[in-house]
Amino acid sequence: MAEEKKMSFQDSFIRFAGKIAANKMLLTLRDSFVIVSATTMIAGFALMISSVFVNPKTGLIFSDSGLNLGALICGSADAFTASGLFAGLSTASTLISMVSYGSLSVIAVLLVVVFAHTFSRRYFPKSKEHITSVLYALGAFFICMPWNFAYTPTDSTTPVNVLNYMDTTFFGTKGIFSALLITGVAVWMYNKLLSKGFKISMPDSVPPAVAQSFESLIPGTMTFGLFVILTGISTALTGETMPELLLSALQAPALAISNTSAFAFFSQFTWSLLQWFGIHPTSIWGPIFGLTWNINDTQNMLGQAQNIYSTMFMNFSTVAAGSFALAPVLALLLFSKRFSAKKVTKIALMPAIFNISEPITFGLPIVLNPLYFIPFVLAQPLAFYIGLFFTQIGFIGPIMNNVPWTVPTLISGLLYTGSINGLIVQAVILTVTTAIYIPFVKIDNRLNPDVEESSEGELEDGAEKGSDSQKAAIPERS
Repeated sequence: MAEEKKMSFQDSFIRFAGKIAANKMLLTLRDSFVIVSATTMIAGFALMISSVFVNPKTGLIFSDSGLNLGALICGSADAFTASGLFAGLSTASTLISMVSYGSLSVIAVLLVVVFAHTFSRRYFPKSKEHITSVLYALGAFFICMPWNFAYTPTDSTTPVNVLNYMDTTFFGTKGIFSALLITGVAVWMYNKLLSKGFKISMPDSVPPAVAQSFESLIPGTMTFGLFVILTGISTALTGETMPELLLSALQAPALAISNTSAFAFFSQFTWSLLQWFGIHPTSIWGPIFGLTWNINDTQNMLGQAQNIYSTMFMNFSTVAAGSFALAPVLALLLFSKRFSAKKVTKIALMPAIFNISEPITFGLPIVLNPLYFIPFVLAQPLAFYIGLFFTQIGFIGPIMNNVPWTVPTLISGLLYTGSINGLIVQAVILTVTTAIYIPFVKIDNRLNPDVEESSEGELEDGAEKGSDSQKAAIPERS
C-alpha cells in the first residue's frame, strides 16, 4: 500500500510538473530567453576578459590587487600608470566592453524581436510571414516608450526635462517586463485581426511580398492605434508611460521578491527536486529567472548594481562548483565497491568535469533512485548557501562576471570572481557536496552488490567443482 501511495505521488507530481513544463507560454518565454542569452553570454565573456584580464586598474594580471605584472614590467606602479602600456590596456578594455552595447544595454529590444517571432510561430503557425509580427511589435514598443523624461546631469542636482528624445534606459533591464507584455498583446491582436478577415485582399497577379504588405495595413493600423490610446490613458491618469507604469507596478515587486532568502531557498530546493524526478528544471525556472535573476545578472555585468542573488551566482555556487555532476562522480569513484557503478562513473567523469550531469544522473541512475534522493536534493541548496555565506562575510564579492557554466570547477571560480578566493570557495563546496554522498555510496555497496561479480564468482566455483569431479571420474594411470 505504501509503495502504491509513493508511486501515486510520483506519478501525480510528474504529471503536474510536466503540464507546467509543457505550457505553451512558458515554452515561448523560455525559448526567447535562451535565444537572447547567446548575445548576453558573448557580452558577459567580453566584460569578464576586460575586467579580469585586460583592465590595468582592477584586473587580475596587471593591477596591484592582482599579479601586479604592470609594475614588474615597467619598474614601478607610477611608471606603469604613466606608460603607453597602461594607456593601451585601458583603451583595449574600453573597446572590449563595447560588446555590451549590442546586447546587455539593449536586451529589452532584443527580447521584443525574438519574443514576437517565437510567439507568432507558436501561437499562429499558419501566418504567412512571422517577421511582420515582429515589425508591429517593435512599433508598439517604441510608441509606448517615454519620449519626454527628466534627466539629472552628473555635475548637477537639478533635473532637466528632455523633450522628443527616447529614454533609452528602457532598452535595457528596466524595459524587460514592458517589452514582453507589449509584444505579447501586439502580436496576438495583429494576428487575430488578420485571421478574422480585417485585411485588404489583393489579386493573384500582385507579387506575394506586396500583397502581404497590403494585408497587414488594417490590422497593423488597429494595433498601433490601440497602443496610442493605451499610452494616452496611462499618461493622463498616472503621469507615466506604460513602461514606467509596468516597471513600478510589476517589475520592481517581482525583483524585490526574487531578492529574498525565501525565493532563493525555494528555487534551489525545487531545482534539484525536479531534476531528481527527471524533469529538466530549466523548463520551469528558466522563464522565472529570465524575469528576475537574469535582470540582476545584466545589472551586475554593466556595473549598475551589486546583486547577490543572480543566475550567475547560482551557476558559480552550484552547477559550476560541481554539486550536480562532479560531486557524485568523485564520491562513487573513491568509495564505491560496485563494478557497475565504477564503470558508469568512468564514463561520466569527463562530462562531469565540464559540469554535465546527465551521464551520471541517468546512467547510475540517480533520477528516481530513492537511495540517492537525500544527497541529490540537498547538494544544490547546500552549495548555494555555502557560496552565500562566503559572500556575506566578504570573502568574495557579488558575482559580476558571466562565465559559461561548462567551464571546469575551480577554474570557473577564479573567472567568476576574478580572485583566487572564488577558486577556494568552489573547492570547499565541492568537498562538502562530495562528502554528503559518501554515506549513501557505502549504503549502496551493502544493499546492491553487483550481479555480475556474483555471477562470475559462481561460474568460477562451478568451474572448479566441475574440474574436480572430472579429475575424480578419470582413473589414474599406473
